[in-house]
Amino acid sequence: MPSSKIQILKTEILSDNWYTLKKITFNFLTESGVWETQEREAYDRGNGATILLYNLNLSTVILTKQFRLPTYINGNETGMLIESCAGLLGKDHPEDCIKRETEEETGFQITDVKKIFEAYMSPGSVTEILHFFIAEYSNKMKIGLGGGLLSEQENIEVLEINFNTALNMIDMGTIKDGKTIMLLQYLRLHKIL
Repeated sequence: MPSSKIQILKTEILSDNWYTLKKITFNFLTESGVWETQEREAYDRGNGATILLYNLNLSTVILTKQFRLPTYINGNETGMLIESCAGLLGKDHPEDCIKRETEEETGFQITDVKKIFEAYMSPGSVTEILHFFIAEYSNKMKIGLGGGLLSEQENIEVLEINFNTALNMIDMGTIKDGKTIMLLQYLRLHKIL
């Protein structure tokens, strides 16, 4: 249900090239009872899902490595980013999406996933809510090479990393992706690995 403290006055589409960038003009009722007119831009790329695969016997996790242009233009010298498998939902249910993305990106076919939470990753400017999952994997589940879809030009490298090494990679600044850090810390806090 819409909030009685917000009145949308105008919505302008600034870009509809890759995703949609909107400029919203709205009234906001402050705690002091005064209506303020504000303008904000919001980037709508759809909602997504992410997953961390882990192996209890080997104490390993599956991560991916791929080029991310926004990190490159913001100081990441190579633009390569180590992260958890993820993808946009489109019209799919989050669980269906993450199973498909896992197979495309990592080559593992998983059936049992556990949803652990949802989070807005950049709520000041991006509308996306991300659904977080974890799942156990074994080598028996590996049915392909992974790497992403050629049509999406993903060029993904699949990494199998010792869990403690992955945690150290956060401390060393080698892993800087927010969703990946959250998933690794979840496994640590819940003493899964």
